[in-house]
Amino acid sequence: MPRIRMQSKRLLCDSPFRLWEMGNKMNEKKQLWKGIAIGFAATLILIQGVMFCNRLLGGVQKKEKQVNLTDEQVQEKLTEIEALMNNYYLDELDEDQIETWLYKGAVAGLGDPYAAYYTEEEYQSLRDSTNGSYCGIGVEISQNINTGIVTVARVFEDSPAMEAGLLPGDILYKVEDTEVTGMDLTMVVSLIKGEENTRVTVSVVRDGEEDYLDFQVERRTIEIQTVGSAMLENQIGYISITSFDDVTTSQFTKALDELEAQGMKGLVVDLRDNGGGLVSSVCAILDRLLPEGLIVYTEDKYGNREEETSDAEHFFDKPLAVLVNGNSASASEIFAGAIKDYEIGTLVGTKTFGKGIVQKIYPLHDGTAVKLTVSKYYTPKGNNIHEIGIDPDVEIDLDEALKKEVVVPFEKDNQLQKAVEILKEKIE
Repeated sequence: MPRIRMQSKRLLCDSPFRLWEMGNKMNEKKQLWKGIAIGFAATLILIQGVMFCNRLLGGVQKKEKQVNLTDEQVQEKLTEIEALMNNYYLDELDEDQIETWLYKGAVAGLGDPYAAYYTEEEYQSLRDSTNGSYCGIGVEISQNINTGIVTVARVFEDSPAMEAGLLPGDILYKVEDTEVTGMDLTMVVSLIKGEENTRVTVSVVRDGEEDYLDFQVERRTIEIQTVGSAMLENQIGYISITSFDDVTTSQFTKALDELEAQGMKGLVVDLRDNGGGLVSSVCAILDRLLPEGLIVYTEDKYGNREEETSDAEHFFDKPLAVLVNGNSASASEIFAGAIKDYEIGTLVGTKTFGKGIVQKIYPLHDGTAVKLTVSKYYTPKGNNIHEIGIDPDVEIDLDEALKKEVVVPFEKDNQLQKAVEILKEKIE
């Protein structure tokens, strides 16, 4: 099947005023909420939060300064703000909304774009997105960490989004009446998802259009197929991986077994526009490809090291090429880094995104959750690629005319054709 491509996370619309306007509005709102949120968070969550962290750390003595939001001065200030809101705020107070934003504000105070607090609904949405199916419109979205701009990254074939006319590269401005620039990506996803056969209004900025475009898109059950495969010319196998989810390992194994049964002589693994996913998933796949040895290791703030290794039971002994680009991030870079360090394949494309840190989600007692950055990861040779990326062995950019296509035919995909050319030479 042809590859469904995704617009680069780093590619911005050519209308700078619109982007500034969108970012400026969201920043004003975020600053207001953040100022309120960080203060109130102490009274409502930190008593339980500190107890939770103490249990989590198992009594480890921290070398760095600890957060203390239960300080008497903090509580006194919270009481003042609470009284002002109760006595003078013009409109009706939404207690649940305020409480939610208190928690979000506490985590936002870390200044880490990858950290987040998830409501119960958002956390369930996050779990659904890795469990095989969900009810949505059939898109993947990405976010520029620096600007907060949310982009339609991938449009699935035959999805409601494709039928409605959404395209890769469309910049998400609103979902219903909510501006989404700067919002945590999981929250944006939760706005898009909903009950089956309902409709959601999505407003986008599209390059070349003078005004916002509104799309009414039907929500339907979307089956998550993270792996696609085909046999190309000269018995060269092709496997694309769009993300590393719970279902990905079994899907990859099935695709690889089928290609080998057909007499595959070489393999292209396509990780372009794969933003990452589960470390467990990518390591299970690499265990099938690598010889015995280290896959990746992580180190936390205390210097504790955890290793993932491959065994000697399976390894891939045919010519291999891996396609990467600027959207190949996180778990995709674990994959690319291991292949490069072991020198068992050729990386083809453009430099990867450069995300060499690991997040972990901690479920809380009430069904909510907190995501924190907890460690750095290193390739087998000890390289941390955070904010650096991985250079391909053969650098080649996708033809400009193909960058906004929803479906790129194999025969027109110049990056794929280059990978095939490299493998043909090795096979012959």
